[in-house]
Amino acid sequence: MPTVPQIRPRVGVTVLLLCVALSLLAGLGMREPMPPDEPRFVLAARQMVESGQWLFPHRGSELYAEKPPMFMWLQATGYLAVRSWQVAFLLPSLLSALLVLWLSGDLARRLWGRWARPYAVLALFACLQFGLQAKRAQIDMVLVGMTTLSLWALLRYLLERPASGRADPRLLALGTFAAGLGTVTKGVGFLPLLVFLPWLWVRTRSPHALARVRGVHAWAGMAGFLLGVGVWLAPMLLAALSSADPALHQYTRDMLFKQTGTRYANAWHHVRPFWYYLQVMATLWLPGVLLAPWLLPAWWRRIRRADARWVLLLGWSLLVLLFFSASPGKREVYIFPMLPALCVAAAPLLPALLQRTGVRAVLWGYVGMLSLAALGMGAWLLAAPPARLQAIIEGRGLELDTLATLAMWLLAFGAFALMVMAVAWCAPRRRPGVAVVLVSAALWTTYGVGLMPALSPDSSAQALMQRVGARIGPDAELAMLGWREQHLLQADRPTVDFGFKQPWAAQWQHAHAWLREAPRTRWLFLRKEAIGPCLDPARVIDIGASNRRAWVLAPGDAWMADCEVPADWSANVSED
Repeated sequence: MPTVPQIRPRVGVTVLLLCVALSLLAGLGMREPMPPDEPRFVLAARQMVESGQWLFPHRGSELYAEKPPMFMWLQATGYLAVRSWQVAFLLPSLLSALLVLWLSGDLARRLWGRWARPYAVLALFACLQFGLQAKRAQIDMVLVGMTTLSLWALLRYLLERPASGRADPRLLALGTFAAGLGTVTKGVGFLPLLVFLPWLWVRTRSPHALARVRGVHAWAGMAGFLLGVGVWLAPMLLAALSSADPALHQYTRDMLFKQTGTRYANAWHHVRPFWYYLQVMATLWLPGVLLAPWLLPAWWRRIRRADARWVLLLGWSLLVLLFFSASPGKREVYIFPMLPALCVAAAPLLPALLQRTGVRAVLWGYVGMLSLAALGMGAWLLAAPPARLQAIIEGRGLELDTLATLAMWLLAFGAFALMVMAVAWCAPRRRPGVAVVLVSAALWTTYGVGLMPALSPDSSAQALMQRVGARIGPDAELAMLGWREQHLLQADRPTVDFGFKQPWAAQWQHAHAWLREAPRTRWLFLRKEAIGPCLDPARVIDIGASNRRAWVLAPGDAWMADCEVPADWSANVSED
């Protein structure tokens, strides 16, 4: 393999890295949190700031017992620093993405040499899933920041050979601490610890190829992990066990058992077949997955030689894939922690691969198809008759002007991508890798500055809740039934809710009592399908559609006299 990289000029690398950073920053503060996950986390973080209760996150009036609060802590801390939720809710993902890029590049430098660093960074950035998660306010980018930090420290601990010949226990403690933090961020944060299994295999094949690890170091590792998980777990358990509140006891059981072992072994949603992640790799890992026919044989040859660097990176990735494939519940983000490790493993091979005709052809093809897809979609949105767009408009509450804006941004991106492709093709050395990075940067800039801000008012329910506020007036009181997190988040006034997971009949009984106290000034916001048997249909007001659902307003005096909701009544609605 040549040791002279294709990306050699330092100025060229700096420009590409600057484009990467700017594209990840693009759009920060220009949109609202959007479903499915973003409003939920921001709502809990906002309630932490407003109430001062940071240990037990809430979703409205109920405890939120589906994810630990670590990610919400980061969002709330970001808000306290910048005083803008539009900026703060995306900061954890942005900073984690930059951290993962740095860690991947630094690990490649330590394993293969300085010349490999830009290949690892740019290969990771070019994969679609990385940019998508970096631009979303979901837990998974922060989780990958912690798992990558843990893997970075553990691989250094296991592979580096200091002058003393002994591994550094401080790296082990850092790696296990990051794994512990990852575990209380999302339950699978412990996965980097699986790297010790391929390490044991290498020890049996080449015992002298690795630094000496002393058994006493295990204490440093255990201490680091316990300290990491104890950041949240210790105060949470202390508060819950010292309280007589049954809701806190149920929260503890849900977090320790239902959302961990039960969710893994007997998933109740997102059930997918065993091979599901092959489909994820074939789409969200583009364009990197296109190089698999060349990477897999090269990796296999190095594994057969028991090269510890590749064995640990690839063996760990395979174990993560098997771990998630064995669970019936699968989501595309679950295998995201593998991607940085695979890009580090690919980095030393890319200089030679980018010289091959077949690799260059598939990369040119990827850029061309991405450009043509954007141009085709944009042209269709502009040229399609309104009747063809009606399903999109009605289902998501979008306006024709919004679709026209999306079309213009898609056309602009497609045209720019074709221009980049033409310039790169005409360059003296025809560099498809550079074209892929620049087009990826343009894609995420378009996504952040154009596409998401255009969708934000409708998809975030901001426009819907503005209509609600205008309709009921500034002095009215508002309650919600059958609501989603984005509605509570975007409401323009303090809002009453009757639970998120409470039975429908119980919610209606509470709503009736609330409305009856001041029927002339109180309003109920709810899903159209959830209208109870005691509301006068003639008094109910359609307020519009949002997130594939129709929503209505009911004034307090719309409740029919002497009507009671049956105890066994349930709304005939589907879950979002």
